[in-house]
Amino acid sequence: MKVVVIGGTGLIGSKLVAKLNEHGHEAVPAAPNTGVNCLTGEGLAEVLQGASVVVDVSNSPSFADDDVMEFFRTSTSNLLKAEAEAGVTHHVALSVVGTERLQESGYFRAKQVQEELIKESGIPFSIVHSTQFFEFMKGITDAATEGDTVHLAPVKIQPIYSDDVAAAVGRTAVGTPLGGVVEVAGPEAFQLDELVRKALAAKNDPRKVVADPKAPYFGAQLQETTLLPGPDAQIAETRIADWSAQQQ
Repeated sequence: MKVVVIGGTGLIGSKLVAKLNEHGHEAVPAAPNTGVNCLTGEGLAEVLQGASVVVDVSNSPSFADDDVMEFFRTSTSNLLKAEAEAGVTHHVALSVVGTERLQESGYFRAKQVQEELIKESGIPFSIVHSTQFFEFMKGITDAATEGDTVHLAPVKIQPIYSDDVAAAVGRTAVGTPLGGVVEVAGPEAFQLDELVRKALAAKNDPRKVVADPKAPYFGAQLQETTLLPGPDAQIAETRIADWSAQQQ
């Protein structure tokens, strides 16, 4: 099976390409640095020739509201049009648990538009909603930092290892189109501010974490369960302590 991975040279994409190839599929990484650009349409028709499945794990290079909306609206529209012309029979996209609950955020409004375009395209599809990656905890921390203080809402989060995300996306890609959403999450839930506090202490980072119920999360207000998956989520095995130990 030929599977084209849009964003195939990034964190999730590179792992996904490797896993699919290990299982005997022809996984092709597609990204601007391989000559494929979904924003301009460059290289799309060529790379999709003979493809059965397209997996989109790409992300906007800018998180500014207008930029991220332009990225997901334009790139997804171009990609779906090219897929229809190439006869692709399964479109898989990676999105985020809680996207529909985070619509105060420009980023998540753009992800919601991406999902709606996919659902309306007529191409059989599957959408994988993942909780935040272990690797993205640093980005969450930095985004919430003002001076030497980190303001985070004391809400639950259930992060997941990027390897486990890639495995879940891979299983979905080679399976029957779901026509809907599947959620994946890590095995443990934490309180966001406590998790970051411990992580900073472990690295001797002097920043102070303040639990602030009104602290925005990429522009959105959080409730206790906003970032948590539902009861039917696929639960991955890798624990954050084991991942942290690997990073030493």
